Amino acid sequence: MEWLTAPFEVAFVQRALWAGILVSAICALAGTWVVLRGMAFLGDAMSHGLLPGVAVAALLGGNLLVGALVSAAVMTAGVTVLGRTRRLSQDTGIGLLFVGMLSLGVIIVSRSQSFAVDLTGFLFGDVLAVRESDLMLLAVALLLALLVSALGHRAFLALAFDDRKARTLGLRPRLAHAVLLGLLALAIVASFHIVGTLLVLGLLIAPPAAALPWARGVSGVMTLAAVLGAVATFGGLLLSWHLSTAAGATVAALAVSLFFLSHLASGFRYRRRAHRDALPARTATPDAPTTRPNEI
Repeated sequence: MEWLTAPFEVAFVQRALWAGILVSAICALAGTWVVLRGMAFLGDAMSHGLLPGVAVAALLGGNLLVGALVSAAVMTAGVTVLGRTRRLSQDTGIGLLFVGMLSLGVIIVSRSQSFAVDLTGFLFGDVLAVRESDLMLLAVALLLALLVSALGHRAFLALAFDDRKARTLGLRPRLAHAVLLGLLALAIVASFHIVGTLLVLGLLIAPPAAALPWARGVSGVMTLAAVLGAVATFGGLLLSWHLSTAAGATVAALAVSLFFLSHLASGFRYRRRAHRDALPARTATPDAPTTRPNEI
């Protein structure tokens, strides 16, 4: 059992595990709505749109999470404003913001004469470099995500399935959509330091999608997704330690693997149930006649 516990006796791996657990919970809260509403492209665009804020924070020697949060706020505001323009489709607006923010980030990096900004951690994550201050920020982010999810649950639920009904119920779907974008931005900002922007969808989408066939109700999907994300974090760090692979990428790959295993098991369960239901019902044989012929 030493191979199972030895990596987590090291302080920086312990911090990485706690960071992954906190991020898994945050991503479960936001990722469930991403999966239900089909917002994967938006999540991908917002994750890459963090580059300008991260680049500026790195150049100024500031906190990368704060820089990423500023960029996420700009992306959220831009998507909200462009989403109200009827002459422009939402996908087009998101794509333009995606390219614009990414280009701005590359320009900022290229203006650095020393090119001292390390983009490797930004693109692929640096979970083993998590500090105690980062854990505190992630804990605060989780509390904020829980608060937003609890207060906006009814509006998010109506928005996910029928925005017209949400408008009829007076739930203000535009405001709910903006708040949901803020929750998504919070999850992405929290995740990029763990798995990087290129792999952020691994923790944001894979666990909720894996939980979907097995859970009943939105709350059940969120809970199971948080558990699966924590399992992917633990297993990813363990494999990374023994195989000498990139920790963030290993965590994301294991999360995606759990998704495929979940849907394979779900498909097997469905086929087994369908086969059982298709079996012909056992019909009772009619009783033999008990009346005897009339005697003459």
